[in-house]
Amino acid sequence: MSDRVEVVRIERGAPFGEALDAISLEAFSGPAFSPVAELERPWGRVWGALAQAGSPLGFLVAWHVVDELHVLNVATAASARRRGVGSLLVREALAYASASGVRLVLLEVRRSNEPAIRLYEKHGFVVTNVRVKYYSDNDEDALEMQLSL
Repeated sequence: MSDRVEVVRIERGAPFGEALDAISLEAFSGPAFSPVAELERPWGRVWGALAQAGSPLGFLVAWHVVDELHVLNVATAASARRRGVGSLLVREALAYASASGVRLVLLEVRRSNEPAIRLYEKHGFVVTNVRVKYYSDNDEDALEMQLSL
């Protein structure tokens, strides 16, 4: 990635919360998902990828419960896609998981989302199961993926 991007852990009250929610609306169809709302959960963890100017380029939301980290969503602004932002976010979440005693990182991904599947495989995730008709908006299957640490 040619531009300098910093990945930071987002805390409640972050000044760019609305920008993260806007990235979510742009990235996902279906019901609105708010990464900022996940900060209200004690187990919610959010990382943001910030451009050098401080504007958000993407986010990763996960739940940390006991010794597992469950990745809920990874999203990148359309203008920043295919530039390594998602990979930076995954790498930072995995570093957090390793430092926090997490033994297993889990996620579900749409079977048709080939770029995301490749991203997760690049970081060592493997498919462990298929959830048939998991997504209610179109009955698409979900691939369950995991990474043991």
